[in-house]
Amino acid sequence: MLLKNPSYYIARRYFTSQNSNNIFSILKGIVFFILGAIPMVILGLIVFISGKEIKIYRKIINLLIAQNLIQMLTNISMIGVGIGAGALIIILSIFNGLEDLTRNLYGAYNPEIKITPATGKSFEVDSMLISKIKAVEGIQAVTEVIEDDAFLRYNDASMRAIIKGVSDNFHEQYPIEKALVLGQSDLEFDGKPQALLGFGVMNQLSVQLEDEFSALVFHYPRKGKKVSMDPEKALVRKSIIPGGILAIEQQFDTKYVIVPLDFTVGLLEYGNKRTSLEIKVEEPGLISSVQSNLQNLLGEELLVKNADEQQASVLRAVKIERLFVFIGFTFILIIVSFNVFFSLAMLVIEKKKDLSILISMGATKSLLKRIFLLEGSIIALSGAFFGLLIAFIIVFIQQEFGVIPLGVPSSIVEAYPVKLSGSDFLATGIVVVLITILASYLPAKNAANTIVSEHV
Repeated sequence: MLLKNPSYYIARRYFTSQNSNNIFSILKGIVFFILGAIPMVILGLIVFISGKEIKIYRKIINLLIAQNLIQMLTNISMIGVGIGAGALIIILSIFNGLEDLTRNLYGAYNPEIKITPATGKSFEVDSMLISKIKAVEGIQAVTEVIEDDAFLRYNDASMRAIIKGVSDNFHEQYPIEKALVLGQSDLEFDGKPQALLGFGVMNQLSVQLEDEFSALVFHYPRKGKKVSMDPEKALVRKSIIPGGILAIEQQFDTKYVIVPLDFTVGLLEYGNKRTSLEIKVEEPGLISSVQSNLQNLLGEELLVKNADEQQASVLRAVKIERLFVFIGFTFILIIVSFNVFFSLAMLVIEKKKDLSILISMGATKSLLKRIFLLEGSIIALSGAFFGLLIAFIIVFIQQEFGVIPLGVPSSIVEAYPVKLSGSDFLATGIVVVLITILASYLPAKNAANTIVSEHV
């Protein structure tokens, strides 16, 4: 239907007549855009405001560059919209990659579902509650967790660490073997408890796994005791042998020490209380339904969070940055669209005779508007199409082959993380269409009014 539309046919004819559509003209447009964008904008404003014939202006420009003025502006418009749209897709793809990377990093030590108290640090856990939770369809494992800050010493070194006590099925929650860099991943050896340390904790305390005579000593304030002048009576002390070193993510590696649950109960004096319950589901697709069922079962006193909700602040920061980048590039596209505005304004002046013929043949005001709206759309969408296509190719190659490295030897990924998203292409396309309509509407309206008034 569009191909049979007379306004589309005329707009396409004007577009093809003003564009030689070859590489040489495109390159000349780029050079002109770099060297003469500001003078051309000023010239375009003068032409549009004055409404005078542009022959004298065109002669001046042709002395500098042997290229049609309107063709030049059209090429600049196409190039500008293409570069803007393509750059927006590339930047958004980088943010998508960063968001996925963040999820993967935190997902290495965050459970699929986590149950925490709505108020306070801990809540009572008994066998009946565990049984109710396990009875929910889709749950594979429930791990009891006690997590708190403690003072840690090893020989003459000391630091503030986060001690995380876990029940025996901890290995069902996480692929610890993949993160293990030294020692063993078991929390018990020869009937004795042992700890798993983050790589950063090991470095800060200078831990030697082969030293069987040096233990990690945890200190934690006694509960329910009056303040004593004797520090020996104010603290609970328990020691444990380091058994393995984990390298997961910097935030984990520099703070966490994983120990058996019973060891933590004795040190922190929690009794039947737990700081959280970590849930592993049978399939990733069941996370949403299991989370909803658990929240209905446990009520408002306990919070049930999925992996994204556990790291909501970090992901929110990435999304906010992404939003501001999108808004920033949208403004760039708006500025680029002024070239479409000026190109259409001068095209109207050049095509006065043609439009007079159309009026004499019975063309209506709305038809003239549609001609220039479609002309602007053809210019902008042609540039956007090739810009999006080139951006897709670039991001796809980077996503699959990682050709652009980060250049940081100690980084957790070798290449810039990127990820293609169909929603980015859709959002960019909608923005380009809206900006094009806004940029084309005023010239189309003014042109139609001027022509009609001069030829009635």
